[in-house]
Amino acid sequence: MSARTAQHTYTIKEVAVLTGLPASTLRYYESIGVIAPVSRGASSKHRIYDEDDLGQLMWIACLAATGMSVSDMRQYVANGQLGPSAAGEQIELLTEQERRLALEAEHIALRQRYVHLKIDYWRAVQAGGDARAEKLSTEARSLADELKRARKQ
Repeated sequence: MSARTAQHTYTIKEVAVLTGLPASTLRYYESIGVIAPVSRGASSKHRIYDEDDLGQLMWIACLAATGMSVSDMRQYVANGQLGPSAAGEQIELLTEQERRLALEAEHIALRQRYVHLKIDYWRAVQAGGDARAEKLSTEARSLADELKRARKQ
């Protein structure tokens, strides 16, 4: 008798709920090789995910949530199959993603500053503070130029 117990299996709908990835995305990831082909039911031919599939999809969902490109996710998964010998490339992929996220955070901070300036501007207008409104308008124009430059990066 085998010591191995039967694994729980999941439908594509269940996996979609558990991972937060739509069924269409799960099918797409399979079709382009982000994940290996999923087992199919003998009679229904519907996808049947096991615990291992679910585990892999959970961390793929985390990578997707960081905004990592599909190409980089596919490479990350492929490298994962290689184990420790691919550690350097994994670090490279993740470091580049970290850099992209830091740049995105800088852009968001600039946009927040712009919105804050515009709020202050309209408060000054509302209060009749023409000199303050003019100063804030000048600052907002300068920040708008900075936003345009940042967008080109």
